[in-house]
Amino acid sequence: MAVISVQGRDLVVEMEGMDKLWALKSKLTIPLAHVRGATVDPGILGEPKGIRASGTHVPGVITAGTFHQDGEKVFWAVRDALKAVVVELTDERYTRLVVEVDDPRAAVALVEQATSR
Repeated sequence: MAVISVQGRDLVVEMEGMDKLWALKSKLTIPLAHVRGATVDPGILGEPKGIRASGTHVPGVITAGTFHQDGEKVFWAVRDALKAVVVELTDERYTRLVVEVDDPRAAVALVEQATSR
């Protein structure tokens, strides 16, 4: 699971527990100016992921790490699709972050509020 927070002018996504190991990342820091928005998307886990560059993928169990598809790089850290949040980025290493959070609607509201300032 991930924890999304706003620290100053940055969106910070921190992996918790074993997700740090599965995703091969513990923390991502993105300038808010590069965040286009966020959505709750429980259906995204069923979509093609692309080619795994690093991380873990066991269908139906966990998708974590960096995946390449159609020229885009996407970071995944999801086990429970019902808690998946997609954060759209611009001018960053990743075009999207797909992460599992405790409260998806609250995470999306936090991102929306921070990017509308």
